[in-house]
Amino acid sequence: MHNISNNKNELQINNEINDKEIRLIGADGTMLGIVSTSEALEMAFQKNLDLVKISPNAVPPVCKIVDYNKAMYEKAKKEKEAKKSQKLVTLKEVRLSAKIEEHDLDFKVKNAYKFLSEGNKVKASIRFKGRQQKYTDDGYEVLSKFAESLKEVGAIDKAPLLEGRVMSIILSPQKP
Repeated sequence: MHNISNNKNELQINNEINDKEIRLIGADGTMLGIVSTSEALEMAFQKNLDLVKISPNAVPPVCKIVDYNKAMYEKAKKEKEAKKSQKLVTLKEVRLSAKIEEHDLDFKVKNAYKFLSEGNKVKASIRFKGRQQKYTDDGYEVLSKFAESLKEVGAIDKAPLLEGRVMSIILSPQKP
């Protein structure tokens, strides 16, 4: 039996539960119905377990008779598993120019290919300076060629778009 002061993200247990009536679930998982909180606490104490509020927003709130430490351990274990299975996707940027040479473009494509293969998104951008702004069509062609070279590992998320002086395209890795 525990009477630990909780953080806001933790569950309410035993004497912290102030509701008059609760929906009670037994230690074996059976539904025991709606009972008063004092009656539920008495049942938990008889079994030498804790009364834990598992669904505070329900009407009436749902409580369960369990071993509090075991419940918290299981909850932490589930959260750790969920975190392990998450994949963090980052956005890698590749800078190009409107008058890029073939070899340089191939080198940039090779880097972007590596990023996409690792599961990251790639943003290719061209910055137009001064008089280059007249030749945005060249930039569009370079970005289209860049995306075409990577079509086997990447799909276009955002088509080439001119925003101010920068034209960019975003590619995301294709699902296998």
